[in-house]
Amino acid sequence: MKSLVLVCLSATLIACSVPPAQELAETLVATEGGRVVGFASEHPVVRWLDIPYAQPPVAQRRWRAPQRLAASAEKLTAAESPVLCPQEAGETSGIVTGGIIGSEDCLYLDVAAPVDYASERYPVMFWIHGGANTSGHKGTYDFSALVAKEKVVVVTINYRLGPLGWFTHPALKESAQDLDASGNFGTLDIIAALQWTQRNIAAFGGDPDNVTIFGESAGGRNVYSMLASPMTSGLFHKAIAQSPTLQSYSPQQAYNEKNEYPNLSRGSWEVVANLGMDNARVTAAELRATPAADLLGEYFAIYKDHAEPLIVNDGQVIPREGLIAALGDSRYAKNVPVMAGSNRDEVSLWLGLSRYFVDADSLFGVLPPKVRVRDPQLFEYWVSQRGRGWKARGVDAPLLSLESAGYQDLYAYRFDWDEQADNWFVPFSKVLGAAHASEIAFVMGAPMYGSVGEYMYPDTDSAQAMTDIMMGAWGQFARTGSPGSVKGISWPKFASGTPEVMVLDAGADEPKLLRDSPGLDGLLSEVASTPSTLNDTETCMLVWELLTTVGDAAYSDYERWEEGRCATLDVPKEKAAVREALTEEYGSPDLF
Repeated sequence: MKSLVLVCLSATLIACSVPPAQELAETLVATEGGRVVGFASEHPVVRWLDIPYAQPPVAQRRWRAPQRLAASAEKLTAAESPVLCPQEAGETSGIVTGGIIGSEDCLYLDVAAPVDYASERYPVMFWIHGGANTSGHKGTYDFSALVAKEKVVVVTINYRLGPLGWFTHPALKESAQDLDASGNFGTLDIIAALQWTQRNIAAFGGDPDNVTIFGESAGGRNVYSMLASPMTSGLFHKAIAQSPTLQSYSPQQAYNEKNEYPNLSRGSWEVVANLGMDNARVTAAELRATPAADLLGEYFAIYKDHAEPLIVNDGQVIPREGLIAALGDSRYAKNVPVMAGSNRDEVSLWLGLSRYFVDADSLFGVLPPKVRVRDPQLFEYWVSQRGRGWKARGVDAPLLSLESAGYQDLYAYRFDWDEQADNWFVPFSKVLGAAHASEIAFVMGAPMYGSVGEYMYPDTDSAQAMTDIMMGAWGQFARTGSPGSVKGISWPKFASGTPEVMVLDAGADEPKLLRDSPGLDGLLSEVASTPSTLNDTETCMLVWELLTTVGDAAYSDYERWEEGRCATLDVPKEKAAVREALTEEYGSPDLF
């Protein structure tokens, strides 16, 4: 067993591939920003890396809408190390040391295409990475296997993150014009990359009239942002949201003056105050002159107890009414096929690391610790309800909103595969199972999760069968706007009258259709009638999580639930007490 296996359990999305080194001179392609040469892959695929799609958002271009590149015939060179936007070092970036890493000059993308790209026009799949909109980068993902098997062109992009990607402050708005006043700079980057794709992808064998956007987690939220934005018509023709979230915030919340909204963290007022600046007097020039490392250092030093305002309902890029309402408004409808889905055990990625739910016993202090679930009934129930809550808020509600806006080709899935390679130390299939982000490996055809990838994505017949199912459905959707069928079962459309969901699995349970759409109210009723599984405090904590995560937080609903049953319990304060107690006993509230 690798020495880092247990440590890397905390990984969210870690790079698992090394950029190929062999240049292919005959693959030189002219783009509007310069000429790029492709690299060989282990598959019959060509990859072009680190292609700029907008001017670097540095100096006076920080916190402004991305600007189009000047035309150039210069030959561009791929970077020797990963190109990523400024973020905190960690598992998501694959760089675990170094504090604040990355460069503001980060608006680049990669393209992968079949080797016969020059004579073909293949469907385009445009990947938007996850990472809470505060971390991650394009280099984590190599979709070469998908490209080779399904004959598609895949574009993977970087976009500005955290306070450089989403920042709403009066000082910046005073002199801002048009989109520079938006605050949604990361969202505008994604739009600019889609515009670049429309103008340039034909040279890589891609069809600009058949573009599918797809993304996971915060990337799924960004997919919804593209569907909701009035600026994106004609830029894409299909959309896939994998384990999406749906939160968006008003400009007032994004600024959060004097912490007016106590459940929000890292508003621009708080960040600027922590930098030692007077919010009422600071100028745009002073903010733009602040080193990125200082800005992000203070941003991440603020403990994020609950929510941080990323995606702003600015009235320009994102409608004032917010994401969920905009998705249901026919004025913004794109009327394209949309597929959305979640994983059965979404939150096991986090709960499976929490000392509250799991423990680890080390034999003789020599061998790696053996992980065990403290209370399997509690763990399984919590994971199940939160997974169903993720589906209710991140999949069902948005699809129903899209239906009300006139969308007709809507599809839903739930990813259930949990045939991981367990070992004596870690029962991966029980602790993680169908965890958040675990489906990406099967769409990509390569392991995720760093050094635990060989366990989460083992070399087994079941894993290969699951890969074939996922790649086949995603490729078919990109080609035709319908995922087709899975092992002879036709994938039906999702609608309010028939909310059917395709269950994706390849183990003992074959793919099947599921109709489990009780909505948030139904799930809360179930929690209210399950006293034997949870104590009173745990019940209220679960209700809080169901009502305040994935979608816009419903704090008043929490206070009113069951005639005020939980109104006196301050869940953030209770969680802080739990963390403090676990830290005192174990040195950390997390397993590793």
